[in-house]
Amino acid sequence: MIKGIIFDYGGTIDSRGIHWSEVIWNGYCDAGIPVTKEQFRDSYVVAERELARVRHILPNDNFHDLLLKKMRIELQDLVDKGLLQGDIEPKAVKIAQYCYDAARSSIEEARPTLEILSQHYPMMLVSNFYGNVDSVLRDFDLRKYFKGVIESAVVGVRKPNPVIFKLGVDVLELNPNEVLVVGDSLKKDILPAESIGCQVLWLKGKGWTADEDSQTHPNTIKTLAEVINSIKVS
Repeated sequence: MIKGIIFDYGGTIDSRGIHWSEVIWNGYCDAGIPVTKEQFRDSYVVAERELARVRHILPNDNFHDLLLKKMRIELQDLVDKGLLQGDIEPKAVKIAQYCYDAARSSIEEARPTLEILSQHYPMMLVSNFYGNVDSVLRDFDLRKYFKGVIESAVVGVRKPNPVIFKLGVDVLELNPNEVLVVGDSLKKDILPAESIGCQVLWLKGKGWTADEDSQTHPNTIKTLAEVINSIKVS
């Protein structure tokens, strides 16, 4: 019997299970950035590594702040490689707004599910994030649904290390087999959570690699709304 729920955040609540690189790439296309998808993906990785290495993201940054900083790094990398010319700031602003609006749309779609589940179960959020996930949640009015937040940049443990899920289970004061974990990554969410005995639902959208897209799991959903029927919430 499920007595508590742990949600992943990025890719699960804010993008319908679609890897965030795909959302940002759509933002590039919308802004008319003249690079190939592979060139973009290389700069996406550069920015992720830079954000992990240097504290660009501050605790009070909301998601738009985060996106703008990330877009500046990506676009500057493309300029440095000679793949892009001109002032990057207007381009960064446009892509950041596109992605922020996309996140808000996904969140509003997920909100009724979170509202219903939070009325029946204590919920935790467990996320690999930059140290500002609480500010992101509050900006989107999501913090109220969660008993607590376990964030990798704060606790010093990152998925796929299952210890980060154990921390969430401990806050819920439940046994792992009483906790449902919902996430968009088989490798980072589902398999680690299963390894400590949690129940799982994989929100499967388009992943980072074709190999990831080809993988399967018996507990797969296509939308967050399916969580309600999967655990028979009345």
